[in-house]
Amino acid sequence: MHLEFGGVKAVDGLTFAVNEGDILSVIGPNGAGKTSAFNCITGFYKPTGGSVKLQGDDITGLRPSAIASRGVSRTFQNLRLFGELTVLDNVRAGMHVRLRQNALDALLHTPRFRRSEREATDEANRWLDFVGLRGDRDAAARNLPYGEQRRVEIARALARGPKLLLLDEPAAGLNHGEKVELLDLLHRIGELDVALVLIEHDMGLVMQVSRRIVVLNFGREIADGTPEEVRRDPAVLEAYLGKEDDADDATTKEMSHE
Repeated sequence: MHLEFGGVKAVDGLTFAVNEGDILSVIGPNGAGKTSAFNCITGFYKPTGGSVKLQGDDITGLRPSAIASRGVSRTFQNLRLFGELTVLDNVRAGMHVRLRQNALDALLHTPRFRRSEREATDEANRWLDFVGLRGDRDAAARNLPYGEQRRVEIARALARGPKLLLLDEPAAGLNHGEKVELLDLLHRIGELDVALVLIEHDMGLVMQVSRRIVVLNFGREIADGTPEEVRRDPAVLEAYLGKEDDADDATTKEMSHE
């Protein structure tokens, strides 16, 4: 996959595949092209070269709504909740592509509409239970603590029933305890029939949760392997640290398992 902006190569030859049950992390220094890659996968950007395929089907350049309806769901670096809506309605909103109703059903409140709404509410509560939400589900989402809002965003992404789930820096802004809980949640997501790809800067979390890691630097893929392979790759160490001297000590500091 390639993506250029006025001659600047934001993504330069990225190639990776992920299967159901996989947990793959995409890491790299700031500006490496990680979020740009996510934006290409989800249709916010159209790649200038290469293709994006979902279960063998080419989804390159489709509208974000079309890609979402095919089973791709994501979260963002900056929370994108509907702050004035309730927690429950935020998750229900993520299920619109799956609701079995039309505009006439909604206007007339037909039995199909009422049944669909009940099912959506039950499903939303199930995913809020899954992510471990502790806050009031009838409260406005903006009134929840930041860490709880992160849970709501992940619950909404899961409620879409994705085949591919993309999480963009899910640990950003979380305290140590919240990161421990996130690690457990990511492991449980990995047990679902979903391919999980995350962008993350917390190397401790990345090394503990990932089954495979792809490393980007200036838009180019410089490594793809297991956590142990990646943490000892000279090209990765140089990209993060600027030199290969004292690599073992640097690895311990930058890519700690703790």
